[in-house]
Amino acid sequence: MHTEGVEFVPVVVIGAGPTGVTVATLLAQYGIDVLILDRWEGVYPQPRAVHMDDEVMRVLARLGLADRFAEISRPALGLRLLDKRHRVLAEFSRTTDVGVHGFPQANMYDQPELERLLRANLQDHPRAVLRGNSEVTEVAEGHQGLVRVTYTDRGGGAERVVDATYALGCDGANSIVRSRIGSTMQDMRFEQRWLVVDIATAAALDQWEGVHQVCDPVRAATYMRIGETRYRWEFRLLDGETAEDFADLPALAPLIGAWTAGTDHHDLELIRVAEYTFRARIADKWRRGPIFLLGDAAHLTPPFIGQGLCAGLRDAMNLAWKTAGVLHGALPDAVLNSYEAERKPHARYMIATALAMGRAMTAGGRLGAALRHLIVPRLRLVPGLHDKLVDGVTPALRRSALVSRNGGLCRGLGGQLAPNTLQANGIRLDDIQGRRFAVITTKSPRTDQRASIDGRGACLIIAERNTELFVWLSRARTNVAVVRPDGTVMAAGSDLDKLLPSLPQFGSANTKPASARLLSE
Repeated sequence: MHTEGVEFVPVVVIGAGPTGVTVATLLAQYGIDVLILDRWEGVYPQPRAVHMDDEVMRVLARLGLADRFAEISRPALGLRLLDKRHRVLAEFSRTTDVGVHGFPQANMYDQPELERLLRANLQDHPRAVLRGNSEVTEVAEGHQGLVRVTYTDRGGGAERVVDATYALGCDGANSIVRSRIGSTMQDMRFEQRWLVVDIATAAALDQWEGVHQVCDPVRAATYMRIGETRYRWEFRLLDGETAEDFADLPALAPLIGAWTAGTDHHDLELIRVAEYTFRARIADKWRRGPIFLLGDAAHLTPPFIGQGLCAGLRDAMNLAWKTAGVLHGALPDAVLNSYEAERKPHARYMIATALAMGRAMTAGGRLGAALRHLIVPRLRLVPGLHDKLVDGVTPALRRSALVSRNGGLCRGLGGQLAPNTLQANGIRLDDIQGRRFAVITTKSPRTDQRASIDGRGACLIIAERNTELFVWLSRARTNVAVVRPDGTVMAAGSDLDKLLPSLPQFGSANTKPASARLLSE
């Protein structure tokens, strides 16, 4: 029960950045009413994140944005590690073709364009209401276990209150939600000041169409093409330097000259120059009761492997279907504990990988530079490193109430993403599965097994011999995989009868959740 005269909505999302809008859209697709509160009226106009891998592209596809995102993004060829003279130390090439997840492995884009797509798409989901110019001032557990969110209308100054079953804090690095649940950021001992430069030009720079990482302990740098006419540079700032020292193209010339040589500076348009402090931090707790942290509110990832925004969208995908399942009555509230149990170790791993790349670029002074010349050209020979740096392969989720690891942390398919393969009808696995659980098997189930799968609202997919799904299961020496709505394998084995009892009743026929009761504006 909620207080009479106070707005009520099942879920309040605090923050309308990519993570907030994504989780709200996913919830709306499940029929959940959501209110999104953001202190700004529109999209923050400056570019920030520029990279999305093929795993996270599957999340955009679930929002219905794959084709529109492809129009504003650009596949990249991989990664080159360069020395300070821009000689190639190592190259980790990737194809721009569609990979195992159904999309190119790396996709470069302009974040404001992505955010405009996300917000425009939100208009197609009326259950999600975005209220801008709304500054949240308090988030607290209230009467009957509900969350009470207090916010100020920045336009008129009026204070408003809304009650919710759950509140999702997607409000960034300076999260008020994090402070209200008593969570603190754990410092992973990395902090560097960097200059970020965005330039537009129709001139051909004639550079290799991948990411360039300059491994220089004095002036580490990154270069990438992020669009047809858009380019991004990042340079580590020296002590005493600020963005003001590089406020125009003549001042930037010594930094960008290695890439723009032969291009008249009059043909370059400086979009912005900004100083950023790259940090590595992770919140010590991601939940208190009905209040959760997502995105930068929960973790800060240095940009060296392009996983900061990706991590937020992974959070959104992981939590949305579980929250919807609880609100629909298909799952117990306790399964929401699996959100932090699964996502926190994964985020920590990706932060550690980014730190390793950052230190490889900047550590060790002259000795470090000498060692890089010796070691880096041989890095491609290190088992598994190519997958980490190029293929975008991320670790399997840890064991949880919704992940069985088949008796060990390093065995079986549990926690891995199922491949988003093309089926015989030309449709990809994700599109067939939709927002349901799926049972993928190499053997045709009995009539009673089919009835059990149908009764739980799940999707049955038979992996025919010699297909990609058949090979995927066979390599793991298993016949059956139960796949969650987020594409993660919940459990796998050789006996469907043993797996079926763990399959939740999670389908469109579930009990309808409480709807919003929003007061008039």
